[in-house]
Amino acid sequence: MSQTTSKCIMVQGTSSNAGKSVMVAALCRILSLRGYKVAPFKSQNMSLNSFTTEENAEIAIAQVLQAEAAGVEPSYHMNPILLKPKEDFVSQVIVHGKPAGDMNFYDYQQNFRGKALNAIKESLESLKHEYDVVVIEGAGSPAEINMRDRDLANMEIAHLADADVILVADIDRGGVFASIAGTFALLDEKDRSRIKGVVINKFRGNLDILIPGIKQIEEIVGVPVLGVLPYDPHLKLPEEDSASLSERKYRGKGKINIGVMRLPRISNFTDIDPLEYEPDVGLRLVELGDNMDNLDAIIIPGTRNTINDLVSLKEFGIDQEIKELSHEALVFGICGGYQMLGSKILDENCRESQHGSVPAIGLLDCKSEFNDIPKIITQSRGEIIGNGLFSALKGQSLKGYELHEGTTILGNSLPLLKITHGCGNHPQSGFDGAVEGNVAGTYLHGIFHNFNFRRCFTDILREKKDLEPLGFSQDLYKDTRRFSIDRLAQIVEDNMDMGFVEELISKSFK
Repeated sequence: MSQTTSKCIMVQGTSSNAGKSVMVAALCRILSLRGYKVAPFKSQNMSLNSFTTEENAEIAIAQVLQAEAAGVEPSYHMNPILLKPKEDFVSQVIVHGKPAGDMNFYDYQQNFRGKALNAIKESLESLKHEYDVVVIEGAGSPAEINMRDRDLANMEIAHLADADVILVADIDRGGVFASIAGTFALLDEKDRSRIKGVVINKFRGNLDILIPGIKQIEEIVGVPVLGVLPYDPHLKLPEEDSASLSERKYRGKGKINIGVMRLPRISNFTDIDPLEYEPDVGLRLVELGDNMDNLDAIIIPGTRNTINDLVSLKEFGIDQEIKELSHEALVFGICGGYQMLGSKILDENCRESQHGSVPAIGLLDCKSEFNDIPKIITQSRGEIIGNGLFSALKGQSLKGYELHEGTTILGNSLPLLKITHGCGNHPQSGFDGAVEGNVAGTYLHGIFHNFNFRRCFTDILREKKDLEPLGFSQDLYKDTRRFSIDRLAQIVEDNMDMGFVEELISKSFK
């Protein structure tokens, strides 16, 4: 369907984690199946889970999922401003997929807000020019009255885009009617008039009991409740930020047990998601201070501040525990986790933290340095060299994406990959990662999304436990992800008045 006028529709929430991201994904899927050319959009996102697009630009992982649901290639225009918390009250500001600097809240609001708003306007206009429908995601709640004059994510964007708003409320936490009524009460008339309907999300129970409350809240706020969406524990979709890790339900103990270090500034933890789908594998988050008993492998994931998190590990003695564990178990580091496994991290100019240069864990013979090389943001491909643990994969291709500051120089440790596209250890090295004994690391995020690599990793663990290797059979992760997106769309289709939504859209095309 091709239209001369694009329609914007916006999903806002009564709170964080109300279900805005998944609602946008569902609408993108439903509308694309109905013949619209659809794009997601989130003007400003704060998240440490990010991705590199084909433009070699960095955006939040939520917009990548939404683009996948819409059947389109993700673009930095779908998330023009990304804020990545780095230290207390300081974030790296990503504009159109590239770093614009580290800023505290005051600097960003006082000195950068105008530039951010211009980038938002540019991206929104680009999407409106290319797509029939732009489905916009808000952030937090629009009723944060102390922040209304600084808003770059909710009602300010609704007015800018001339978007009708659907308000999503989470009933699972309780107080759903109060949260809906309170949101309306705290908005002025101009903002309130944008909201055309309400959706109640994460419902478990007897709908008949809820209906009297629905009728009353419709009278109180003056707009219809468009649907009540049931809670579905079987949906497996990537999480947007580390706060969700507290609610995340890994499988726990299995025949093979893999620990994932929950670093204080953990980022891109969706790297670990595919391992949840490996047969007989139990995943466990390892908090600072937890023991590492009965682990067959430990993964150190990415972090927004490698040195600060390394210092935290050392304060708890976890670096020594990891070294002891490496005698029997596999140790694998990704990005910042890879840097930690080397012998030293050089930061003479305190670019990464105020600690300067620090000794690392010392399990790989390599040194990483924070230098003047710009942040690496690229989709990458490589071939397994076949060194050490991964000899069975020699010559096989992998793909992933890189988001890192700092470069790595190998000593006696052998490289993991020959880079065919991307950066890897260093722009001139031609290689990525390192392997030595039971320890390995890489700069490639998404490496476990490669089924051959993931299965090789778990088969090594299976053999250590005298379990039969599985070989390269069905990729349950890929199948489940596809199923979850379709299932999400079906839940919304079955339980929400999509005719009302289509009527909102069609008004722009008349």
